[in-house]
Amino acid sequence: MNWDTIEGNWKQLKGNVKEQWGKLTDDEIDQIAGKRDQLAGKIQERYGLAKDEADRQINDWYDRSSRDSRA
Repeated sequence: MNWDTIEGNWKQLKGNVKEQWGKLTDDEIDQIAGKRDQLAGKIQERYGLAKDEADRQINDWYDRSSRDSRA
């Protein structure tokens, strides 16, 4: 899975994103629309994280999502 796939499947992945980052609102998740940089920015904003930590969390989530989609 790559980020183009994530953008294309965003509606199916929204629940997974909400489960991972529950402080994000449904409207924010809709606005992000699978765009990685927007997701990172909202995670930083809501959780008070540095950019590198937000990126690490996204990478971890992406890796898990990729493994799950292959299973």
